[in-house]
Amino acid sequence: MQISALAEVTGVSIATIKFYLREGVLLRGVTVSATRSEYSEEHVKRIRLISALTDVRSLPMARVKEILGLVDAPLPDPSESLSRAIGALPPYVADSADGEYPLAREAIEALDYIYDTRSAAVKQLNSAIQAVKDADLFWGPEDIAFYGQIAMTIAQRELKPLAGMNLQEIIGFAVMGTAMYEPVILALRRLAHQTLNIRAMQQRGRPGDPPGAGGPPGIGGPPGAGGFPATGGPHTSGGAPSA
Repeated sequence: MQISALAEVTGVSIATIKFYLREGVLLRGVTVSATRSEYSEEHVKRIRLISALTDVRSLPMARVKEILGLVDAPLPDPSESLSRAIGALPPYVADSADGEYPLAREAIEALDYIYDTRSAAVKQLNSAIQAVKDADLFWGPEDIAFYGQIAMTIAQRELKPLAGMNLQEIIGFAVMGTAMYEPVILALRRLAHQTLNIRAMQQRGRPGDPPGAGGPPGIGGPPGAGGFPATGGPHTSGGAPSA
């Protein structure tokens, strides 16, 4: 297909495609004449990937280049490739003065995760926990266990397709999976909060109404039956739910 057809298929303007070509994140098409090149389905996939990183993750081109470079030519050490890719994703956290991250270390050791100060995720976790504490929100052993268990379950589910992949495919999948699944997880968490809050408000109803009379059929009911759980969760007196 010609560049005009490529633009139509991907929904990306010709000017933007030419920008990707100049930046080197998109390979040039096969030259068929002095003024025309042919593009393939691989170009369509690549453009959609670039658009996902720039639009969904709002990454600057320099960060997109870094991630795509790791996907195209992974480092010999897979963990180093993944760590660098994570470091290209926000939030961007500076190294600590002494190279240690005590809040992250406490959580990681409690979860029996791997503590590696080279990992951008370690720095991001340390900064995030500090922000939670600064905001005077709950953070203790039950919270570490609760969120850690959920995170491990998500990671195990996401990494199932790795069986049968070669090293480059594994790194590419892990890098892009980290980049693209995180917005999904964040949006679902926000929707869950919104759903529980709406249901809780509906259950309260108007003054004088019986319990559960505030919402339409199927919405009302006692706590634990569609609204806020009766017990459990990281920020309630019930503590983290048991596994």
